[in-house]
Amino acid sequence: MPKPVVLIAEELSPATVEALGPDFDVVDVDGTDRPALLAALATADAILVRSATKVDQEAIAAAPNLKVIARAGVGLDNVDIKAATAAGVMVVNAPTSNIISAAELTVGHILSLARHIPAAHSALAQGQWKRSKYTGTEIFEKTVGIIGLGRIGALITARMQAFGTNVVAYDPYVTSARAQQLGVTLLSLDELLAQSDFITIHMPKTPETTGMISDDQLALMKPSAYIVNVARGGLIDEDALFRALTGGVIAGAGLDVFVSEPPTDQKLLGLENVVVTPHLGASTDEAQEKAGVSVAKSVRLALSGELVPDAVNVAGGVIDPSVRPGIGLVEKLGQVFSGLAVSPLTSVDVVVRGEIAAFDVSVLKLAALKGIFTNQVSETVSYVNAPLLAEQRGVTVRLITDPVSEEYRNIINLTGALSDGSQISVSGTLTGTKQIEKIVEINGYDVEVPFAEHLLVMMYDDRPGIVAVYGREFGDASINIAGMQIARTTAGGKALSVLTIDSPAPEGLLERVRTAIDADVLTEIDITA
Repeated sequence: MPKPVVLIAEELSPATVEALGPDFDVVDVDGTDRPALLAALATADAILVRSATKVDQEAIAAAPNLKVIARAGVGLDNVDIKAATAAGVMVVNAPTSNIISAAELTVGHILSLARHIPAAHSALAQGQWKRSKYTGTEIFEKTVGIIGLGRIGALITARMQAFGTNVVAYDPYVTSARAQQLGVTLLSLDELLAQSDFITIHMPKTPETTGMISDDQLALMKPSAYIVNVARGGLIDEDALFRALTGGVIAGAGLDVFVSEPPTDQKLLGLENVVVTPHLGASTDEAQEKAGVSVAKSVRLALSGELVPDAVNVAGGVIDPSVRPGIGLVEKLGQVFSGLAVSPLTSVDVVVRGEIAAFDVSVLKLAALKGIFTNQVSETVSYVNAPLLAEQRGVTVRLITDPVSEEYRNIINLTGALSDGSQISVSGTLTGTKQIEKIVEINGYDVEVPFAEHLLVMMYDDRPGIVAVYGREFGDASINIAGMQIARTTAGGKALSVLTIDSPAPEGLLERVRTAIDADVLTEIDITA
């Protein structure tokens, strides 16, 4: 079998390729060379990029085998997530790879502003000895205001507290308990602006946060205060900032990010009270290596068919070790479920009962949908596009949890309604120390059947001699029955028989068996691992 092709479209750390390992054919291409990129995508199973390569709808359409787009960094402005989702392509990034580097750069900007380090260096490099001009201020016992107390904000808090500062913060989504844990006082935005000597902003860029620091907010700051933005360009209104810096409203600013990069408006860059860097928040060897290794591991998971919980276009989350073994079980249950359907599916309930119901089991709904559609549609089905396929087909999906399971430690049931008014159901569990995947119920009949590549499900009137009839038919066709279980509700009523066979059964054989036993249901279900 040929190895999956991983396309590396930009320069990444050597550790990235090492983390991929020997199981892939790694191909390098210049992602900024559009014709070369589109040609290389024709055989790619995965692509790794940084920020220069545009993975848009055209690029995704040129990659019929593509399963994952990996951005070795945080921002995803260069990836068309909507087009990727529609194509079933997982999008992953490295959201924590640069948090330490960004926090340290923020501290660097604060120190540079407090002690005029860049300006003093520039003057001395030109032979000018201006000690009095560059008299600075200590940050000891000053108030540092952090706008956005997420992961980076928390790292900056710890570092600034080490300097003996008083840290205050504004974040509408942080609880007082979390702030107390960090040793931070929560304030309103206006209060923070008025009280702080140094302000640093760490918010995501959204329509609500764009321009959140403008003339009115800058006017609230102390004339001796400084503001730093190492997060996203545009959070601070650049025109308003220029007016505040030239009009003595605030003392200075540190900027690593800009509305346009490189900046098209040079007016901020020429001010003496501004320290600027060219978007260096993630530009450390360590951050680049972390980003590359992180997405390489995600690519390995995605190409092996595993769910990457923190993929940006998958409704996932951290998967508890108690829940993870159920993913493969539920995906197989979904395949059995769709195999039982005799008309289009209109709704499905994924019911999780038992101890694992105490955890986040949303991944099991994704696994069920992936299994249900795997053999129903022509396109590749993934954890990414399975919910979209359900939506497009008008299938209502519910996840139901119940901590009580009377017969098994944990049991997962799929129940669905079909367009003809009928209902189908299948249940499964994991048994024993080896966690064997088993089917334990089909359409209300209790069974206990391990999964196999080929399953036959039959329903017929319970009467003597039936097993001999279909046993002879399969024997004459040289198809070995590896396992069999029969369930019934009453003697002489309807019986359900589940067979595992070692090879596929031709349709002609199935039709002969169907006629010979007068079966109400006879369907072969092939299980894809």
